[in-house]
Amino acid sequence: MLTSMTPRGLVAVSVLVAALPFAAAAQDACTTYTVKDGDTLGDIAMSAYGSYNYQMIFNANRQAIGANPTNLPAGLELILPCEDGRLTADTELNAVIEKETEEQEAASDPNRPYAPPIKFVTANDWKPFTDESLEGGGIYVRMAATAMKRGGNDENYKISYVDDWGSHIDVLLPSKAFDTSIAWSMPDCSKIDMLGEFAVKMCTEFMFSDPIYEVAYSYYTLIDSPYAGAREFKDYAGAKICRPEGWPTSDLEVEGLAEPVVTFVHPKSPMDCAEMLLNGEVDLYSIEIETSTANFEELGATDKVELNPALATFNTHHFLAHKSNPKAAEIIAMLNKGLLEMRESGEWYDIVATGLAEANAQSN
Repeated sequence: MLTSMTPRGLVAVSVLVAALPFAAAAQDACTTYTVKDGDTLGDIAMSAYGSYNYQMIFNANRQAIGANPTNLPAGLELILPCEDGRLTADTELNAVIEKETEEQEAASDPNRPYAPPIKFVTANDWKPFTDESLEGGGIYVRMAATAMKRGGNDENYKISYVDDWGSHIDVLLPSKAFDTSIAWSMPDCSKIDMLGEFAVKMCTEFMFSDPIYEVAYSYYTLIDSPYAGAREFKDYAGAKICRPEGWPTSDLEVEGLAEPVVTFVHPKSPMDCAEMLLNGEVDLYSIEIETSTANFEELGATDKVELNPALATFNTHHFLAHKSNPKAAEIIAMLNKGLLEMRESGEWYDIVATGLAEANAQSN
């Protein structure tokens, strides 16, 4: 989950937008691409997929891209996944998941002593990440369940859905009714003096797993906006920034963009933000690039807005436990061990790609 407020669904879809000028040479999905001077991830995504949504490229190349995805070095070779998320045309989605599951089932001990199950809590309506209508409950629920069977783990667990995210933080984890919540954004706790009250609470009272996913946040303005040419975060000073209820602002706070330097507007849904930008009620719309791109395509307004190619922030999502829980450190350590094995085997990427493909199929 993103904050203590109720989230809105984050639909990870591959959306087509009207072609705008871009630097990257024409490319095809299911290939590799060598970065040239001036290329951006958005340009490369537009060339390969007809969309500025570069989250899938980022997922497939996280280690190669490094810490500065807005400044790609010339000569860097990137994997351009197939449109359904496969890394190459001759691979199959779900193949790694099936292989790892078969090996785990063969190695499991049916005579292991009983132990009380680890109790996970999550909520619905956060597609493709958590929702009971999705295979395995969504990408993050599948990650949690799989991690409990990887890295030497073989633990009993139970996953429940409580559709009040605030209760996870305020009651369910502190009271030990549940052990772990799936899943939350982690603030930059090294800059705690710059964070708001909720982010400070998350840093001081909770324990986070290693990152399970990184979400790219985009920055859209109207084409003729004075903020369209921003190249540093400080250039957004004075702006009215729209992020809907349920999305964090800590990534902006650590860049010096907190009230009263900027004004935050928090309507109910992402689409509300998109409409407010088009109506001139806000200066900037910042949210996951998948969601914002989809919003403007649905509104038929891609020719009226401009994506900032130079600025992006990344929010990491994590499993969460309350520090007062005596099992918190043990559970987080088990999840981390499982996640590490999943990344090394390729199962992590397979779960992500399979979950995104399912979400795309549902939206079409």
